[in-house]
Amino acid sequence: MKQRPLDGDAITVICEKIVRNEPVRLSLQDGGRVHIDRQLPFLCLYRIPRETDNGTVRLILGEAAYLVMPGNPDLDAVYKQLLKTIAEAQCKAFGAFLILEIWSDEAGFDQDSPGQPGFRIFSPVHYPPARLLEELESKLLEHEMAGLKPVVRVTYQHEWSPKSMRCLFSIDELRHMQTIVLGLQIRPIYRDQDSGTLFPFELKQLHSGLAHDLKQVFYSFAHNYTRQRPAHYQELGPRAMVKAVWETDQALAEISTNFDLLLHVSPINVPEAWVQFKSSCYKHEPDFLYRARPFDPGLLKRRLYSIPVERINDPTMAHIFLAKREELDRQINLVADRNTSRFLLGSRALYGDIEPPLLTLAKEMLARIDVDSGSTDGEVLTADAFAERAREEVAYYKRQNSELRTEVVIRSDVPGIMVSKGNFLIGRDTAITVERVRATLAHEIGTHVVTHFNGKQQPFQELHAGMAGYEAMQEGMAVLAEYLVGGLHAARLRLLAGRVVAASMIIEGADFIHTFNTLRCNYGFPDYSAYTITMRIYRGGGFIKDVVYMRGLLHILDYLGKGNSIEKLYLGKLSYEHLPLVEELQWRKIVKPATLLPRFLQEEDACQRLKQVQQGLTVFDMIREAV
Repeated sequence: MKQRPLDGDAITVICEKIVRNEPVRLSLQDGGRVHIDRQLPFLCLYRIPRETDNGTVRLILGEAAYLVMPGNPDLDAVYKQLLKTIAEAQCKAFGAFLILEIWSDEAGFDQDSPGQPGFRIFSPVHYPPARLLEELESKLLEHEMAGLKPVVRVTYQHEWSPKSMRCLFSIDELRHMQTIVLGLQIRPIYRDQDSGTLFPFELKQLHSGLAHDLKQVFYSFAHNYTRQRPAHYQELGPRAMVKAVWETDQALAEISTNFDLLLHVSPINVPEAWVQFKSSCYKHEPDFLYRARPFDPGLLKRRLYSIPVERINDPTMAHIFLAKREELDRQINLVADRNTSRFLLGSRALYGDIEPPLLTLAKEMLARIDVDSGSTDGEVLTADAFAERAREEVAYYKRQNSELRTEVVIRSDVPGIMVSKGNFLIGRDTAITVERVRATLAHEIGTHVVTHFNGKQQPFQELHAGMAGYEAMQEGMAVLAEYLVGGLHAARLRLLAGRVVAASMIIEGADFIHTFNTLRCNYGFPDYSAYTITMRIYRGGGFIKDVVYMRGLLHILDYLGKGNSIEKLYLGKLSYEHLPLVEELQWRKIVKPATLLPRFLQEEDACQRLKQVQQGLTVFDMIREAV
């Protein structure tokens, strides 16, 4: 960003933009910087001190309105005029204005507890804003780090500015400007006291927590001191994204779409391997073949880590991008480690080990549901016949939105069915019972295709490529879709439970044949069903993604059972962990509502079942209904 001097002309331009409710982004000479997202009744101020102050300025760079002011006393007058102009413009819109000045200092804190977070709030002696001080103190007291509770003190004095610096305004000037100024001294636990070396994890944690706290403080200020009435404190975050955010999002999405993990770990000879396995009387493990890997993992990881995620000052976006980079790193490792002993370890790192309650639930489901209960025997559709039904379903969605580009493709190198990059792929040897068609279409098209399409309508590409950890929510929603259309049969629930048990067995060291025989002999799965469950878990060297179906179903039942809306879950490929962040981005008007909703949400029977879910339906309720 080109630097320019701060003079009368620059101040006039800034003021005019504020009046027009336009964003202000200026990089000024001597390290100054002004960023005002829109008309807002607050501003964070940081004055660059003479001594080195590593990291502190980053604590305000993600705010919707901030000013970085050079420490040169010769510039105080012009920056004071800038602040006065900003305050006057914002006061016209809101009736009052808040300046929160932030600095770092060890003074006043216990030196025997160097890692303990500490905050000192400075307020003028005359006319202190009592409500605002209480809110700020209350939020900072919640800011626990590394198990240590923070020290928070409120100090009233005539000078409320960093040491060696003077207050920019007198109390009389502030009253005339209808402006409140508070000081916030932060203990710099994010750097070494002697060398000044930054501790990036501590800085990131403090930044994220402080950003959350300050939005709530600004929300309180708006409601108690101004004419602004935001509906939610997250509304007060920045809405305009800087260029670095878009560049990072695009770069991560390009790598994410560069390869399809599921395709690269799925065998291309499942039917042939079954014949081989069966002819050996189930005594010799089948040999699975895989498609060639069209990329060099080392080069791809070099691209991945050349993306400067660290440039992102918005703590919410930084968290989302860092999580995605970590996930992509693990996915690239998985493809590189296919058919090695490292693959299972990487799979466990990516999808997590099985929680004991989840395994207990799966075994209880297998015990409760009879082997023959809810049998789905009946008329079977070939791949071609099922593809026609799928094309009819896709055509319905295309009538709702002509921008949908999904194609239904039959492929000989795909085992079963899957959605890849928005297209519905059907294996040539796939056979679907008529009874399962509606549920399968709700699962694959009504969930996976719809969320992929909605994600592409969002400003962030990650919402169609998939947020880090999105599979559990995706598959949980997809299984729920089967239930909502009345197609989640007992046999299907047994299958999902069997996958969890099989995944637990490979983690415990069981081989392919032992797991296959356990499913077949101990749990009563038909031979081919036991084979497909085992194949899915052992492919690539141990791919335990299948645990996310049951895990995700439990998550979604819990989420909806608390009265939450289902519609917002379709706006893209979201993760359960990141839902609060997505909701924040919605309040900030960055993420849009879903463009396309599943067909079944327009159907009366599905809506009735959804009401039952929102009233606290459990997996065992589903079992009773299925049986």
